[in-house]
Amino acid sequence: MYYSGLGLDRVVDRRGDSDWIEALLTRASTQVIPLWQDQCLVRNETPLRLPLAQARDILVAAGDRVLLGLEGERAVFAADVSGLERESAVELAGADRMLDVRAMVPTITPDEAGLLAYARGVLHWNRNQRFCGACGGPARSCNGGHLRTCQNCGKLLFPRIEPAVIVLVELPGTPRRCLLGRHAASGPNRFSTLAGFVEIGESFEDTVRREVREEAGVTVGAVTYQGSQGWPFPAGVMIGFRAEALSDAIDVDNVEVVEARWFTAAELRARLADAALGGPYRVDSIGKALIDQWLADTD
Repeated sequence: MYYSGLGLDRVVDRRGDSDWIEALLTRASTQVIPLWQDQCLVRNETPLRLPLAQARDILVAAGDRVLLGLEGERAVFAADVSGLERESAVELAGADRMLDVRAMVPTITPDEAGLLAYARGVLHWNRNQRFCGACGGPARSCNGGHLRTCQNCGKLLFPRIEPAVIVLVELPGTPRRCLLGRHAASGPNRFSTLAGFVEIGESFEDTVRREVREEAGVTVGAVTYQGSQGWPFPAGVMIGFRAEALSDAIDVDNVEVVEARWFTAAELRARLADAALGGPYRVDSIGKALIDQWLADTD
């Protein structure tokens, strides 16, 4: 899946060595990925990864620079130039425009998408964690951009991760059917798997049962883990499940979900093949992976 399985060595054990990190910024092999307000700087439809010799002005202008890790012996940094005007950032980087990571899928490889999403997420956190939430003191970047320390009370601030479950609900019997919902913000034919954020004190399985009941009015029994996906937009991780419904009764909440239906495999394949029926689904989403696996299982 996209945004998962990144081959980069994150060098967690060396992030605290500031001298080593500064030394990486003198190596000719080092590369820098510039971003502006969560957007990738792009030239000729290719996201920029600048060699150090071409990135020195970017590093000077950057509000934050983060060590992403090593590719072999090559260090890769991300630099946030959000403090510049949009046109100035494009000109400084030698780009011709900006694009969101998700807009470039699937024209880039899953590994490239994962690296860019990682850069986007960690820069977003640094840009939005300027001050301590406990005392309001200024927070200084440490550990290569993966930790901020309050300069007033000393509190350590780590990147925030927001876990969410995503689930494909199946109704036992023949023919096999699965539940998809249409969210309030979606178009009239856009159905997708159900999802929701984990609350304090909940297990992932508890969240699946609560979200499906709240959004679609469906009670589920068995819940089975399928996989997970990093989703740094800006700070999520999606935990995928399949769940078994105890009845076919549907009662949507009309707040988050305005319509829900049971689909057979044949009906779902028709939707995936016809853009007028709302397909195809996002190729980078774990939701599509859950649907594809369910369709494969029905075969």
